[in-house]
Amino acid sequence: MSETISQALSNARKIVIKIGSNTLAKPDGTQNTEFMANFARQCSDLIKQGKQLVVVSSGAQVSGVSTLKEWARKKDVHFRQALCAIGQVELMTQWRKAFGQQDLHIGQLLFTKEDFENDHRSLNIRNTLFTLVDEGVVPIINENDSVSTDEFAIGDNDNLSALTAILWSADLLILFSDIDGIYTDNPKTNPDAKLIENVSSIPELRKTITIGEANSFGTGGIETKIQAAEKVTEYGIQMLLANGGKENALDNLFSGINKGTLFSAE
Repeated sequence: MSETISQALSNARKIVIKIGSNTLAKPDGTQNTEFMANFARQCSDLIKQGKQLVVVSSGAQVSGVSTLKEWARKKDVHFRQALCAIGQVELMTQWRKAFGQQDLHIGQLLFTKEDFENDHRSLNIRNTLFTLVDEGVVPIINENDSVSTDEFAIGDNDNLSALTAILWSADLLILFSDIDGIYTDNPKTNPDAKLIENVSSIPELRKTITIGEANSFGTGGIETKIQAAEKVTEYGIQMLLANGGKENALDNLFSGINKGTLFSAE
């Protein structure tokens, strides 16, 4: 019998939680600070239960648009990277406020692909993560979009969170997106699409689903989420894909109210 989501969450001690841009953005594209405050409260409750958490947060560009609305339509890569530089400051300011309300400190780490490919840098990342978490600080990770080019970019935070989970030896990776999980087809266009709640074989999954394109705010799509699952499950780490936009999403996953797609570890 497949393990339930609430069982997987209860059994996991070290959890990486990735929050996508669509979850962090309101419909008008500005920051959803109400979500951030509520998410921090839920994280605080888990930490009090003995869980250790690392957060991978998208949203630098969303935060940049919230700060400098006149740059929102600029597509030039230099403007986009500058927008991320501005937005990253605002993003971390809002996370600091949100977790500060729970008497928790945060620490920022910005990575490029090179950081995970260099053994010395990887060891430093791992040591920093362990130190922050052991001292009760919540690490908040993002890709360093202001300096990453195609050559050095990981490209999406689904894969970044998977690399982080592996490096930190996490028990569980949670990807919060704007969908409930993996469906047999796109549920936004096909009302008959069925939610797949447990995945034990990713190769079999690929044969049975239709993969669409990335969404409006995010850089990833279903494909990058499956790639993340392939990475972590190979290392014995389970992965959960769920809808982060639902009210009290973390709480309700733990209680079994909300559904998602749970990828079993190999």
